[in-house]
Amino acid sequence: MHIRDIAREHPDKIAILMANTGETTTYRDLDLRSNQGAQLFRSLGLQIGDHIAFLLENHPRFFEICWAAQRAGLYYTAISSRLSPEEAAYIINDCGARLFLTSKANADLAAAVVPATSHVETRFMLDDSTSDYRSFEEAVQDMPTAPLTDECEGTDMLYSSGTTGKPKGVKPAEIGNPIGTDDSLYNVLRMLYGFREGLTYLSPAPLYHAAPLRYNMRVHRFGGTTIIMDKFDPENYLRLVQEHRVTHTQMVPTMFIRLLKLPEETRKRYDISSLEFAIHAAAPCPEKVKRQMLDWWGPIIFEYYGGTEGNGYCTVTPQEWLDHPGTVGRAVIGVLHVVGEDGEEVPTGETGTIYFSDGKDFSYHNDPDKTQESYNSKGWSTLGDVGHVDEDGFLYLTDRKAYMIISGGVNIYPQEIEDHLITHPKVFDVAVFGIPNEDFGEEVKAVVQPMNMDDAGEALAEELSRFCRDHISHVKCPRSIDFSPELPRHPTGKLYKRLLRDKYWEKAPAG
Repeated sequence: MHIRDIAREHPDKIAILMANTGETTTYRDLDLRSNQGAQLFRSLGLQIGDHIAFLLENHPRFFEICWAAQRAGLYYTAISSRLSPEEAAYIINDCGARLFLTSKANADLAAAVVPATSHVETRFMLDDSTSDYRSFEEAVQDMPTAPLTDECEGTDMLYSSGTTGKPKGVKPAEIGNPIGTDDSLYNVLRMLYGFREGLTYLSPAPLYHAAPLRYNMRVHRFGGTTIIMDKFDPENYLRLVQEHRVTHTQMVPTMFIRLLKLPEETRKRYDISSLEFAIHAAAPCPEKVKRQMLDWWGPIIFEYYGGTEGNGYCTVTPQEWLDHPGTVGRAVIGVLHVVGEDGEEVPTGETGTIYFSDGKDFSYHNDPDKTQESYNSKGWSTLGDVGHVDEDGFLYLTDRKAYMIISGGVNIYPQEIEDHLITHPKVFDVAVFGIPNEDFGEEVKAVVQPMNMDDAGEALAEELSRFCRDHISHVKCPRSIDFSPELPRHPTGKLYKRLLRDKYWEKAPAG
């Protein structure tokens, strides 16, 4: 299916509803406008396989741009609007974008990247224009609304969020297929999560991230309605579910935590009985948090494990998770392997680096060394995560290999400690990582964002230390706890742990 098919059969069906303004886009609108965008791109000389990039907030015309590029057979890169000018310019240059599009809301950032992106041939802005950026609305308004004569499937080329270093562009090999070509994610969503014509999907995350972008576009292929929040607010989220009788949603564990921190009377105020599937991923979900959500929402919470790279996909149903607490599921795309330091598979139950075989191959754009590092001698690929598989084939994540703390020769994974600390009623957010220790190499440090910053101090640090020692091996417990009014999280929930960690390592004496 494709939006052109939905527009033909149900032209007045709402494709997109902006939650904060109520603005709607019908399938007729989305079809015609994306055709005009595709015609504009081709008129500017962009051919099948060329590249565009855009830096937008959750804008009403976001998906019009995506579908225009998709119908023109282009690679398109969505860029975070929270990046610095240097970070944004790096991605624009690295992906080789011939055209760059932004919005008035990002005008300052857009102006700042111009000097560093001289190879860009054409620049457009939504909602305004400047000396460097033409008005997209004016440029597209007189374009034909008919499909391109060489219309074909383009694809996204998205960048990792850069939580452990410079972001890497994941370039799919396929492009230029006929419109409506069979799509593996479409089939996964249909078979596992009940995606169908008429679903209502609530999207609370930034659209430039892989999962929100791809899931919303698949909803459009089914002919459903996507409700787009400009940012996640827990009570507003519940209100939207009730008001629009939302059937499907995708979240990250930090959103679950924010919902559970709401007062009980607030949570009970809203009717969420329309929800059929609440899908979550992006980071391991603390077991206690998952149980509390299942108690509240019932057996509708489905989890998956995968990455922007698309090399494998694991998923778990609510009942499977209750039977195998803590798992992120079994592989439904690719074959799982857990590999030890010697490069060989470890026995069932032992921890190692997670690899997939027989999945989708990928490469990191302009980075053959990174690509090579992600594959082993058997041709299996990894995202750098560590975990184990049980006797039933269910995968359990330990942490990212890059975050492992080695203290006195003992391997310590921060995720376990973070999952415990976040359940303390006075903790709003937490990050755990290794800092230099003269005797042991590294020691465990926790940085906590308290529910109330007025509580920050020695008394709370000692209370949290006892909370850890009562439940976790003392060797894993933080040797010290600092407090911060906010942690550097990506809006999708991923923590920029390196930004915290690097500050402590920069202070370490050279030796």
